[in-house]
Amino acid sequence: MLTISLASPVPIHDQLVAGLRGLIASGELAKGDELPPVRQLAADLGINLNTVARAYRDLTDAGLLASVRGRGTVVISTIERATGPKAEERKRIEHGITAAFHDAKIAGLTRQAVEAIVRRQIEHLWKTT
Repeated sequence: MLTISLASPVPIHDQLVAGLRGLIASGELAKGDELPPVRQLAADLGINLNTVARAYRDLTDAGLLASVRGRGTVVISTIERATGPKAEERKRIEHGITAAFHDAKIAGLTRQAVEAIVRRQIEHLWKTT
């Protein structure tokens, strides 16, 4: 389920992109799934259709979505392209994970506790056994 908070300090566009990425990462949106038309999603969420169009375009540029004639916007991949701006994003993510590990250690979490947290997140997002 995709939700947007108009009261959030996070820009609506960023919330929408993060929400769609989360649905793709969790498997709720799978390869081949169709997204609602821009106008419909904008109306459903009560936001500007240009915001939805820009979010779809950003995810298309990342290699996750595509506009398919006769079907609308479709999930074409669950893995982003590794080149261009996305390569920089991957570096940012790695730095974020590193910082989170540092914070966990400074907070006094044990290695086992951190591994358990990471394992739960991996199992949730990648549905491993």
